[in-house]
Amino acid sequence: MQKRGGPASRRQATASRGGWKKVESLLPKGLHFLSGNEACAEGALVAGCKFFAGYPITPASEIGETLAKRILEVGGVFKQMEDEISAIGAVLGASWAGEKTMTATSGPGFSLMIENIGFADMTEMPCVIINVQRGGPSTGMPTKPSSSDIMMARYGCHGGTPHIALCPSDVQECYDLTIKAFNLSEKYRSPVIVLSDASLAHLREPLKIKSKVKIFDRIYEKGKQHFGPTKDFSAPSMPTPTDGEFLMTTGSAHNEWGVRNTFEPKGYEKLIWHLEKKISLSKELTDTEEFMTKDASQIVIAYGFTGRMAREAVANARLEGKKIGLIRLKIVWPFPETIIKKYEEQCQEFIVPEMNQGQLHNVVNQCVTDKTKTAVTSLAQPNGELINSEQIFEYLTKKTWGTRK
Repeated sequence: MQKRGGPASRRQATASRGGWKKVESLLPKGLHFLSGNEACAEGALVAGCKFFAGYPITPASEIGETLAKRILEVGGVFKQMEDEISAIGAVLGASWAGEKTMTATSGPGFSLMIENIGFADMTEMPCVIINVQRGGPSTGMPTKPSSSDIMMARYGCHGGTPHIALCPSDVQECYDLTIKAFNLSEKYRSPVIVLSDASLAHLREPLKIKSKVKIFDRIYEKGKQHFGPTKDFSAPSMPTPTDGEFLMTTGSAHNEWGVRNTFEPKGYEKLIWHLEKKISLSKELTDTEEFMTKDASQIVIAYGFTGRMAREAVANARLEGKKIGLIRLKIVWPFPETIIKKYEEQCQEFIVPEMNQGQLHNVVNQCVTDKTKTAVTSLAQPNGELINSEQIFEYLTKKTWGTRK
């Protein structure tokens, strides 16, 4: 692997930079056999990640282990920190120095990172956090899969600002959606969360590598404002300390140049709406797979590892003559409410299987206008076991929710 460039401290200041470009893949073109965790690491590298800081935790540790070896080959830096609080702090510092940065953790570590993720929200700081979910709360079931951090990914930080969260369902998407997470993070100047899980992390599957990858670098335009609000709710220009700008960064309320201002309600309100709307108004932040939904009277809504099981169940139910479809969410936050509205008239029932107590079911339920016409059913399983296709198929065809045999 060839080295690419030096650290931010040696980068030449320019009048403008950033935007889309194509880069050569770091792995040879063709099929590779990797785990989900390894695929996340490789996706980060080709997206341009030059700094990783983390603390070992099951079941995410292999991401750090892979990057400890691979990131040095691209001139990057790996740091094992003393805990998850310092890890996310280091990631944010390196981001402001101009690098693309990432950390990886699981539920307990994600909890420790939440305060600094809120700091990244307020300062519009790009970074990627991979949360390989396991059973919780607290230590929970460290080696078992879960989807129990779905709501935390959206609402964990105080202040109410939205987050972008992606949910891969196979090893290929661990690679592809990690690249996408970096692109979205840079484009929207926002932390982006990738929600994997313990089973997907250690699953090994073929991974198809293309010869080139499209990536996005954060925009810098000399003399432009450094923070929101912007007139069109777009992400503002992001300088580094070496660009010669008067650069101030604070987690307190601030104006568009970063100057602390905690006493002006109107200015603060404009900033908060900017942080909200730069994400909530974007049409780009909807990514779903719709499978056999055109004539479906029942639609399964699934995500993550359960999404791949749901697809098989829906295909088998179709063979039984059932008019059933699937909406699989690749981006779970922002939630694609418009898709629920699109199918509400034709659909008699939305079915939400998930490895938790029914967290996303509550969101779907809120989106349905007339619950007397369209039911919303939760197939919840918070026991640390995977939901398999047979269980979903049993409900779709017999209206029973089967247990693992």
